[in-house]
Amino acid sequence: MISYIVGALAIACYAGGAILQYLNLTRSETSLRNGAIALGTLALLLHLLSFNGTLYVQQTLDPGIHNMISLVTWLVAALALAGSMRMPLRNVLIGIYPLAAAGLLLALAVGDQAIAKPPIAPNIATHILLSLISYSVLTIAAVQAVLLAIQDHHLRHQLVGGLVMHLPPLQLMEQILFQLIWVGVLFLTTSILSGVIFIEDVFAQHLAHKTLLSIFAWVIFSTLLLGRYRLGWRGTLAIRFTIGGYLLLMLAYFGTKMVLEIIL
Repeated sequence: MISYIVGALAIACYAGGAILQYLNLTRSETSLRNGAIALGTLALLLHLLSFNGTLYVQQTLDPGIHNMISLVTWLVAALALAGSMRMPLRNVLIGIYPLAAAGLLLALAVGDQAIAKPPIAPNIATHILLSLISYSVLTIAAVQAVLLAIQDHHLRHQLVGGLVMHLPPLQLMEQILFQLIWVGVLFLTTSILSGVIFIEDVFAQHLAHKTLLSIFAWVIFSTLLLGRYRLGWRGTLAIRFTIGGYLLLMLAYFGTKMVLEIIL
């Protein structure tokens, strides 16, 4: 019961943080910015506490897809909020806060369905952590790509007003996007390599799709980075590559898990 109350408070804080961040983007007031950061931080802490009744129940880890989505969305929000202290990433929090709230709501809605699992070996835990970080960073990149797509559409059609006019310049938005992709690909590379090293058979029947889709996503993101470096790729092409690679990665992380846990 406590986890539900804590989770509900976290969802409310995420919603308040998103609203304040939107108002700050349109009004550029310090009090609104600080309020959005404070509510976001409080939401992350409450979300973390809720894991004691969702992800971790009766001394048992429940790695179900609903809890993994909640965990990933928490990590995405935490990385985005931390990154916003050094980079102009606060605009993506408008989309990421509701995403984290939705992930937590899903975990709370499914409820206590903990299934006992054997302890995770340290090397496998390292692989899982690298995978979660890479997916989370590339999720932020995907949100950034969506904002960039909206901004590019408005500029091409000479549309003014709304949220877009308060976003950073297009060139800066692209620079942030590629910085996120660089970091995400770095972690994705180490994740794939650690899987090859630590997992006995990465192409086993229940892992083959995940492995292949992760590799395909890595190829897409790496091709984009190479195209950016050698050919100056940008704009719509960069957006399509980013979203395409992210969708493959999403299928790799959650598609296989959904098939194994829900469909089969």
